Amino acid sequence: MNSRTVYYSNVWTDDGYSSPKRRYVHKDGSCNIAFRHVPEEWLLYVTDIFTTLVEIRWRVMFLTFALSYILSWLFFGILFWIIAMMHGDTKDSNNEPCIYEVRSFTSAFLFSLETQTTIGYGSRGMSEKCMLAIITVTIQDVISVFIDTFVIGIVVAKMASARKRAQTVGFSNTAVINRRNGHLCLSWRVGDFRRNHMVEGTTHAQLVRYTVHTTGKADLTYHDLEIQNSHVILATPVTIIHQINPSSPLYKMRLQELRKDSFDLVVTFTYTDDCSGILHQSRTSYTPSEILWGHQFQEMVKVTQKSYRVDYAVFHQTVKVPLTESSAEDYELNKHPPSRKQDPQMGCSLAVETEDILGQNHTSTATQQEKL
Repeated sequence: MNSRTVYYSNVWTDDGYSSPKRRYVHKDGSCNIAFRHVPEEWLLYVTDIFTTLVEIRWRVMFLTFALSYILSWLFFGILFWIIAMMHGDTKDSNNEPCIYEVRSFTSAFLFSLETQTTIGYGSRGMSEKCMLAIITVTIQDVISVFIDTFVIGIVVAKMASARKRAQTVGFSNTAVINRRNGHLCLSWRVGDFRRNHMVEGTTHAQLVRYTVHTTGKADLTYHDLEIQNSHVILATPVTIIHQINPSSPLYKMRLQELRKDSFDLVVTFTYTDDCSGILHQSRTSYTPSEILWGHQFQEMVKVTQKSYRVDYAVFHQTVKVPLTESSAEDYELNKHPPSRKQDPQMGCSLAVETEDILGQNHTSTATQQEKL
């Protein structure tokens, strides 16, 4: 396992509980992980140069592309200058030049720039008798086509990156635990802030629990949470619900235990945008201090005669509802108390007595039949 840098802080809640905050995933969806001692790290980035350039910042990408053009112009300008020196164009102005109007390094650089950018001012050109210059110009034209194609592909891929679209799909700042249809449920909100909505979306939740030992080693465990409404169309904000059943890791957890626990509830929403058709994913996380016990989200969708109105001003707002601090297991036991079981010894004694009575009745009936 790669080493990870874990950050700690204590978060106090309204009910007075404090829980250590060690985020595995930040609220914006980025992972709180630092990789160290990756073997041949630079070689991996260079091998996958396309993905590397897509992931870097815009200013670094523009600087890289500008340097690629400038260095290519400079490289072929040096070659044209060397060709002019070998042909004697820099010494004898009366000699028929190999490249017209190229008698210094500056003119050679300008000829390289004009050739690669297809400017063609008309004063500089090649002679038909200089085959070496013709070959050099041909190679430069082919390389310039590759550079232009690479630059255009990187810019288009970076502009169509899923990260920008993912920023317009948001999650509620907190998750809530309340009672739904007679069961304790954990829920959170997800909404699309743009008018053009996605075709289909799938939600997923995973509880990441970590234990830090005194030696500094961190053990991470992952537990998938069952989602009731995992497939949604996000035309309006949707409340994602996880029923706390016996298979849930929160089933035996009371409010006090929840506040003292240390885990990350990582939630994701994977969807396809209807405009671009590109697959995107938005994600965030909730720590125990961000899970509100006995709260529910405020209603934000109102139905009018013409449309459904969504008020995003209350997207993150919750209200308190009555809820005991017991766990879902205790709640289910109180709702369905176990029935009394019959004492096996008492059952056995009753069976023996019944057999004796039946045997006595059978004997008396046989005696009466003999007397008759």
